[in-house]
Amino acid sequence: MTISTTLLASLITTIQDTINENSDEVAELDRAIGDGDHVVNLQRGLNALVKISDEFNELNWSAAFMKIGMTLMSTMGGASGSLFGTLFISMGKAAKGKELDLSTFSAIFLAGVESVKQRGKAELGEKTMLDTLIPVADSLVADAANHVTLNEALENAKRVAITGMESTKDMIATKGRASFLGERAIGHIDAGARTSQLMICAVMDFIITKR
Repeated sequence: MTISTTLLASLITTIQDTINENSDEVAELDRAIGDGDHVVNLQRGLNALVKISDEFNELNWSAAFMKIGMTLMSTMGGASGSLFGTLFISMGKAAKGKELDLSTFSAIFLAGVESVKQRGKAELGEKTMLDTLIPVADSLVADAANHVTLNEALENAKRVAITGMESTKDMIATKGRASFLGERAIGHIDAGARTSQLMICAVMDFIITKR
């Protein structure tokens, strides 16, 4: 099954609704160990995407991912704006000339995650959004290689996203403002890992229902 960019407008609105519904929780998580502005910055970026979402209908996936990345980078601000922008810009480069199915998307998403790792100079286990993103990328790549069904791959991605997000609760942060807290950051889920998980699960559920 290939996925068309005509779904992007509805998908972006679905993601926006998910983040808005969980904004109080995310803000509380971020105030505990971060700057407290993560969800506000993310909402600003999503609002900007909603305003231009009709433009995606005329774009291929490469151009659409690039436009998403540039919009997030220019409107969100902060470290998360740079990182989410980098994710999508790199995905746009990797998507050039490709249709979107499980096999191609897994490779495209992995390329985006690798760029976030380089930009943020972070790895798995450092209490960041990568603790959600890396397991999801690995899961999608493995499932594509093993030719599992699309629904199974999407459900697996949701499961590892939740597990990855929850794993940040017991970590000591080594990146960002939370790194200054040392062991005091233990017991708190990383806000970026949580919003990444919320968005990934929203995307997977949306695709499952649209099949």
